[in-house]
Amino acid sequence: MARKTAQLDSELHEYLVEHGTQPDEVQRELIAETERQFPDRARMRISPEQGSLLTLLTKIARTRFAVEVGTFTGYSALAVARGLDEHGRLLCCDTSTEYTAIAHDHWERAGVRHLIDLRLGSAIETLSALPEQPSIDLAFIDADKTEYVDYWEEIVVRTRPGGLILVDNVLAGGHVVGPDYGDADIRAIRAFNEHALHDERVELTMLPVGDGLTLARRR
Repeated sequence: MARKTAQLDSELHEYLVEHGTQPDEVQRELIAETERQFPDRARMRISPEQGSLLTLLTKIARTRFAVEVGTFTGYSALAVARGLDEHGRLLCCDTSTEYTAIAHDHWERAGVRHLIDLRLGSAIETLSALPEQPSIDLAFIDADKTEYVDYWEEIVVRTRPGGLILVDNVLAGGHVVGPDYGDADIRAIRAFNEHALHDERVELTMLPVGDGLTLARRR
């Protein structure tokens, strides 16, 4: 099968970003603050093009109830919150008060803080406590890679037919092919990708956006 997906060098990536919806002032400040406070961990934040995609998909799905697993400093949550339907809400799961303190401030400045319910603690416990009827319109998973299958299982059963599930880092820095170097995260991502692929409850595609983004639709 002929390869059609472009391999992006830095110049082409810059062009791609420039020709999509740009981060606004609050988003740019959130990026800068994350890089200032956590220079060694700033890569955990999603990319601007992922953020604009999240906002668009949230709007397309007419999302009233969204769930995020892994909030970090709040960029992805801000992107989802801005796409919520009228009276929508976003449930965020994280464990860090240090990271999410930055998120709170920027959500407030962006005018979306009242739409977001941040729960600190075990995401599995938070998700399993939700009603089992399918009420999730959109979910975004970007947390501990070794827990991806468990997050997925809690979310899929609670996602409405036609609802969307997005999962980040599914290319594991390109290491989903080749040696795993004994890395638990690489092995976990490979296992998750196979698990999701064979899940007959969804139809999905893997997008070469950021570090790889799986987009699944609940049947």
